[in-house]
Amino acid sequence: MTNYKTTKYFKSFQQDIPTIDGNIFENKALKLFRFQAEHNKIYKSYIEARRINVENVSSLDQIPFLPIRFFKDHKIVCGEESDFLEFYSSSGTTGTITSRHYFWSEEFYLQHALRLFEKEYGNIRDYHVLALLPAYLERKGSSLVSMAQYFIDQSRSEHSGFYLYNHKDLVKNLKELSGKSGKILLLGVTFALLDLAESNLDIPEIPQLVIMETGGMKGRRKEMIREEVHQVLKNKFHQEKIHSEYGMTELMSQAYSKGDGKYILPNTMHVMLRDVNDPFAYSKRKQGGINVIDLANFHSCAFIETQDLGKFDENGFLEILGRIDNSEIRGCNLMVN
Repeated sequence: MTNYKTTKYFKSFQQDIPTIDGNIFENKALKLFRFQAEHNKIYKSYIEARRINVENVSSLDQIPFLPIRFFKDHKIVCGEESDFLEFYSSSGTTGTITSRHYFWSEEFYLQHALRLFEKEYGNIRDYHVLALLPAYLERKGSSLVSMAQYFIDQSRSEHSGFYLYNHKDLVKNLKELSGKSGKILLLGVTFALLDLAESNLDIPEIPQLVIMETGGMKGRRKEMIREEVHQVLKNKFHQEKIHSEYGMTELMSQAYSKGDGKYILPNTMHVMLRDVNDPFAYSKRKQGGINVIDLANFHSCAFIETQDLGKFDENGFLEILGRIDNSEIRGCNLMVN
């Protein structure tokens, strides 16, 4: 049976998402916290287990963050489970338990993802979108594949499309597009881009090419530091900068880097750094574990304690430093730094 109270709230919050900015973020986040503390059964139980009085939470640093591993073992939803018929599943590595993020509206997710991309990169119709996502295409329920498919469709380019391991066709398409009108977005999982870079195929310098890696070796290659990966890709594709996307199954929003692994957070995201030795305390150092608020998760849980390490540079850009020790290698962009 549909819960009309939560559905009404979802629709209202969804309409507000494009208008959220730094001036109202905290107010929106606190209102969403109180809603989810009441209507998300798992989050409510977690808050009660920590003996937190919801009424006493009056600032972002007082909000409890749900450990991301809960998405592996529970349905993290607000309201009735019957309202959530579909979910995205993390790709994971062989033998790992994958996360499931149940979504209320896939249409919202796709439109929101496109809005965040276009805010940083301009109209998608100015691009030919080539997606090199083999590990993701081979499994069902990838949010990254859904996003890429939507970008491909919205680009309305006959040259846009997916590639598995057919590197020759991909390079042929790149050469055909070189010099033509329109930018080229090559969106690829990191191990696949490295495989392409280490092939014997000749890739010419293409001025309008944007290389965007989404992270992830998926057990296919040894882990590498970001600078090393980016240098290999720069050399092969004749690029000054390698772009990156930071997102994960458990988030509805993505952040983008236009080079050097420095991410611009979208209007719907806020990151706080916690002490890696005490998950309930915030880091007094320049780096720490990433706690992320994603207001686009209004239907599930917007307050997530990730297993990523990060820091903010002197200009306020977020840098992803890798994974906390003993955590699984997962997600989109999680390279060791």
